[in-house]
This record gives sequence, structure tokens and C-alpha cells, in this order.
Amino acid sequence: MDQIALVTGAAQGLGFSIARRLHSAGFKVVITDHQLGLAQKAAEQIDARGENVLPLQLDVKRKQDFETALAAVLARWGHLHVLVNNAAMTKATPVMDIGPEEFDAVLATNLRGTLFGCQVMGAYMAEAGYGRLINMGSLAGQNGGTATGAHYACSKGAIITLTKIFARELGPRGVTTNAISPGPMDLPSVHALVPPEKLAQIVQGIPVRHLGDAEFVADMVARLASQEAGFVNGATWDVNGGLFMR
Repeated sequence: MDQIALVTGAAQGLGFSIARRLHSAGFKVVITDHQLGLAQKAAEQIDARGENVLPLQLDVKRKQDFETALAAVLARWGHLHVLVNNAAMTKATPVMDIGPEEFDAVLATNLRGTLFGCQVMGAYMAEAGYGRLINMGSLAGQNGGTATGAHYACSKGAIITLTKIFARELGPRGVTTNAISPGPMDLPSVHALVPPEKLAQIVQGIPVRHLGDAEFVADMVARLASQEAGFVNGATWDVNGGLFMR
């Protein structure tokens, strides 16, 4: 049976790398973004014929959007096996300057979006008796952040905890839930967020002295999404160059 994976925030950046890697691994991929046009463009780049990609608009802050997306996937392919909760809002506002609206916006996208995805897709997978939920944490959620804001770090730390909760809840029904926590990645979004001078300082503080590779993170997602990964549950995989060591 073909494996079907849905990736949130898949139109660009790390999400795009993940969607492309899953597609190359033989998955049919649902590419979602809060802007449909961006999702459609990404889908065309990954599969010009459109046979094994499905672009959808999905605002992760809305539980109804996950329900609508699930219905669309089932109508197209009849199954959904993998969810990658990748969509995120990244802010670097100093902690003393974070206002209530910005705090709520970051938590709503990052944490609430992950909760809704695991609830809606996890319930479907549990009923089917099989599934893979993969949540994108962050080094910031483990060490308090090296370049991002407190609200981002809080949301990612909570995602790691939420991963454990769903792993315990859904594991007995054939659904695994895991997280990947990347450190600073060599991505346009990172270069846009962090001034060059500060980024150079961050790199010097990484034991391996270079930024992370998004393609490797995408490979990890594909591995966790595989049928062979059934004994990995409730884990957080670190990809941070040694910035955080257990």
C-alpha cells in the first residue's frame, strides 16, 4: 500500500525539504501552507505531473482546517499514514519586550497547531490502527534558545512534552509520536532572522563549528515515518552540533 504523508508549512524552508525527501522516498505527499498559492508552487516543484502530491491550504491555528484537510486526503487517496507538524512562527523579540498579542500568536501557531494536528490526524490513525506523528521541536525548547525569542522557545519545549503525551496515549493503538529538535540550520529563514555578526558568534559556539543541514533533518523525518520505525515512540532526536548534550 502506498504511504501517504501530510506536512504542514511545507511550501518553503525546512518543510519543503521534508516534503521533497518524503516524495523521493516513495511517499505520496500532501503539501500544506496557510497560503494555497505557495503550496501549489511547492507541489509543482516537487512533482510537476502532480500525481503524487496534493497541495492544500491549511491554517494550523484552526482545528477545522485539519479536519478539512483530512477529508480531502481521504477523498483523493483513501488513507493517511504520516503527519509532520512542521509549521512554525519564529520570532526573536527580547523577552522583556514580548507583548501579549505576539506571545499568543507564536504559541497558537507552534503549540496549538501541533496539538490540533495530533488530535485530528492521530484520532484517525488510531482508528485505522497505524500511524506516524512527527513533531518539529527545537534546540530552543531544550536550552532556552540561542537566537530566538522566549515565546518560540517555550512553544518548542511544550511540543517536546506534548510529543510524550501523545506517544503514551496513541502508542497502544499502533500510532507512534516522536519529535526532532534541530539546532541552527543553514536556511534562508535563519539567515534572515539572525544578523550576520551574531550568527557568526553562534557558529563559533557550536562544537562542530558549522550550521546544520536541512536535508539531513528531512532524512530523519523519512526514517521516523517508515513502517520499520514502530519501536521508536516518545523520543526526541537531537540535531544540534553539540550545543545541547544529554
